[in-house]
Amino acid sequence: MSGPRFEPPEVATGSIVVAETGAGKFAQYLLDGRHALVADEPADVGGDDTGPGPYELLLMSLGACTSMTLRLYATRKQIPLERVIVRLRHAKRYPDDCKDCGDKPVMLDHIEREIELVGALDDGQRARLLEMADKCPVHRTLTSKIVIDTKLV
Repeated sequence: MSGPRFEPPEVATGSIVVAETGAGKFAQYLLDGRHALVADEPADVGGDDTGPGPYELLLMSLGACTSMTLRLYATRKQIPLERVIVRLRHAKRYPDDCKDCGDKPVMLDHIEREIELVGALDDGQRARLLEMADKCPVHRTLTSKIVIDTKLV
């Protein structure tokens, strides 16, 4: 896309705005009123790779929420957690057994999350922190029924 570069639009408090930058085919401003990030697609799908893609941003959100949730819990329970590292991957996979798939093949989204806990933790503390990972708000959102209302303005 060779056209004008657009200025970032205004953002109302409490809102997120995503808008094309005008630079490249897919580049987007990601704005929350306090921070400005850029998303793009990788070069192998026609983007300029100037920022993470949509699924990478989704995984980053889940990873950040997981790490923050574990830090909050460890601090509150005085668990000697020194550091949390979360590694994530996303794939679309055919289910081995899909009773409701009908005649057409269906691919299910699969997120693999590996959590590294650094610190002098016993097995019980590690197990409890692993349980808490599934309680992070983004994890709960992704595993719940989601309604997205869309309208033109």
